[in-house]
Amino acid sequence: MSQNYDNPAFKKLLKKLQEESWQLELIISGFAIFGLFTAYPSIAEQVQESSNTKQIYKFVIYLVAQISCGILLFNLLLHVLLRGLWIGTLGLRYVSGDIDYEELNYSEKFTKYLKKKVGSFDKYIATLENYCSIIFAISFLLIFYVLALTFTIITIALIATYIIANDSLPHWISQGAGIVLMIFVIIGMFLCFIDFVTLGFLKKKKWMSKIYFPVYWIFSLITLSFLYRPLVYNFLDNKFGRRLSFTLVPIYFLILLGTSLRYYDSNYLDVEMSSSSISANNSNYEDLIKANNEFVKNTIIQSKVISENYVKIFIPYSENIEDRIFKLNKGLKPEKDIRGLGTEISFNESIDFTKRDSLREEYLKTFNSIYSVSVDSTVYNTEFIFARSLKNKLGFETYIGTDSLENGKHLLSVKRLVINEKDTTKLVFARIPFWFYKD
Repeated sequence: MSQNYDNPAFKKLLKKLQEESWQLELIISGFAIFGLFTAYPSIAEQVQESSNTKQIYKFVIYLVAQISCGILLFNLLLHVLLRGLWIGTLGLRYVSGDIDYEELNYSEKFTKYLKKKVGSFDKYIATLENYCSIIFAISFLLIFYVLALTFTIITIALIATYIIANDSLPHWISQGAGIVLMIFVIIGMFLCFIDFVTLGFLKKKKWMSKIYFPVYWIFSLITLSFLYRPLVYNFLDNKFGRRLSFTLVPIYFLILLGTSLRYYDSNYLDVEMSSSSISANNSNYEDLIKANNEFVKNTIIQSKVISENYVKIFIPYSENIEDRIFKLNKGLKPEKDIRGLGTEISFNESIDFTKRDSLREEYLKTFNSIYSVSVDSTVYNTEFIFARSLKNKLGFETYIGTDSLENGKHLLSVKRLVINEKDTTKLVFARIPFWFYKD
């Protein structure tokens, strides 16, 4: 039957399905909204975690998922709201029929105006039906648009990383072919965007369409537009669909702008102030992070008020730390950097565990030579080790004694070594105030 799409029986089936599609729309919207509301907090949490740990691949994946969830939630909630209104109008029409302007007994001026502006009740029902159907369909089309933009950006990043910045390739490939390919993708991206916002202007001019066609064909593969192209052109050949689809885009920007608004209470105070000698940020204290179910983003100690005979210090791992270690100790830098996406499947069974452990010890020794800890003006002889903090956050942990501390406020400072071409300096990496009181 699917092959005989011109068959009258198939067209009759399609017409019947169209008339009854609103039931399927409501069922799908209901299940989708429930699933999206359930998944959205977890996805937002993963976006924050990957941002804190600087895991760019994971961040991109979850950010696209978060944007897609937001678009679907807004559209499907709007769809359910309008469908509910549409069902209500059908019930009212069954009871009251069409609008009887004569029964209202308004003046002639108002009667003419209302007939012109409001019109028939059946027309209102038909308009609601059109809005509901188009909003439901465009919800999923917009997800494809988000994916198309994401794939284009990923393509640019891959060209920059694996071709232009690849030292193992010949210079004429990395700097010659790579730059030409990058320019082509960037220009092609702007041409596709212009063609999109102008509703296919580049396809209408004969000479221009010949130039644009190779770009269009290549980007149809990059953006996977061949999967949803029939849906796009079905929107574009309908004036009502075009108007509604382009109305929704500014609404999304307004919603994004609205979510970015905040009220400022003070010219000098801010809840996001970093910890220093005059401020204490909750993100630097383990007990407050745990109470608020947050992620470890910065250097942390166990609490603002310490009564134990030790201070626990944890520095979360980031790729920047490893880059600094490689810069100071070039012997630790592997021939193949495995950071990033990878698979746990390995066909190499001959692992030298003794060598690996010795390299880890050297890695930790280099870290300890870069980072140092002091309280007030006293520098402590610390020895960081590998450890995990809240939510299995990987990092470096050490402890210092509090026997010599007096009761009251103290400032813990973490410094790291900065190696320049001419000299070596110590840069303050973190400042965390705390109060010590003996039991």
